[in-house]
Amino acid sequence: MVYTEYITLVRIKRMLNCARLERQPRVFQSLTGLSLAAFAQLLPAFEQAYVAAQDSADAQRESARERQRGGGRKATLATLADKLVFILFYFRMYPTQAAQGFFFGLSQGQACTWIHRLTPVLNEALGYEQQLPARQPAAVTQVLAACPDLAFIVDGTERPIQRPKDAERQRQYYSGKKKRHTVKNIVITDKSTRKIKALGPTCEGKKHDKAAVDETDFLYPPGSRLWKDTGFQGYEPPGTTTYQPKKKPRGGELTPAEKETNQAISRERIGVEHSLGGTKVFRIVHDVLRNHRPAFDDLVMATACGLFNLRLDFRLQVA
Repeated sequence: MVYTEYITLVRIKRMLNCARLERQPRVFQSLTGLSLAAFAQLLPAFEQAYVAAQDSADAQRESARERQRGGGRKATLATLADKLVFILFYFRMYPTQAAQGFFFGLSQGQACTWIHRLTPVLNEALGYEQQLPARQPAAVTQVLAACPDLAFIVDGTERPIQRPKDAERQRQYYSGKKKRHTVKNIVITDKSTRKIKALGPTCEGKKHDKAAVDETDFLYPPGSRLWKDTGFQGYEPPGTTTYQPKKKPRGGELTPAEKETNQAISRERIGVEHSLGGTKVFRIVHDVLRNHRPAFDDLVMATACGLFNLRLDFRLQVA
């Protein structure tokens, strides 16, 4: 065997793929963010979304296909399970595209192509599984109304991005709170299940939480209870009972009773922080975002929220 053939064989044996990872459930969950059970649940929906994406691409072709799908050389990402592992690994670990390609036996250019091809498919698959948060006001109201307790927590979350080159965009996206350039989303979680039920549009990080939530136009079912922090001072949706800690008066102090009330509200509201922390297990929404494709920052946040919601349904206990 010549040297180049030997190197190729070694590289193939070391490549990440579903068959290799599923023999080690702990490693599988560590590298993909999902347990094997959650992965098995998502895979049929991912296949459905992938076929739908192929059909859509074929419909937009200017000329008919000259060969059937699957023709040509053998694919490196041979199965749909391998493709799903590929995109989950990218979301969970967020390596550079060159590193992503190395782990899966692809060039950097091929890795880039597959990342942007499979991310919408993953998002669509989570939609089929009804794990994505609602985005439009009418859908949000319908989703929240289906929650039995009508108890919700609202919060804003920021994610770092690379420093924009344009001076105006630098000012627009610089967050004084985080001391870096960020983007922001408003999230609404179901207090009892911790699932992220609604997600606001991605906006510049410097925008105040109150201004960002006002722009969403989200409506809550009558009788809802809503926990919020002091960043939402003045946010009082109609038909909703809100709970917010009291700010310390300037030059004064809170009374012992007020401090106790604030602590009680914070204990109830802490669930949203756990949900956001669980979402940011997927490092693509934790680390500095390096992808500059338009609307990609919004797409990955919605997808990460859907993956977190799916994770809540499958808490794997490995012996």
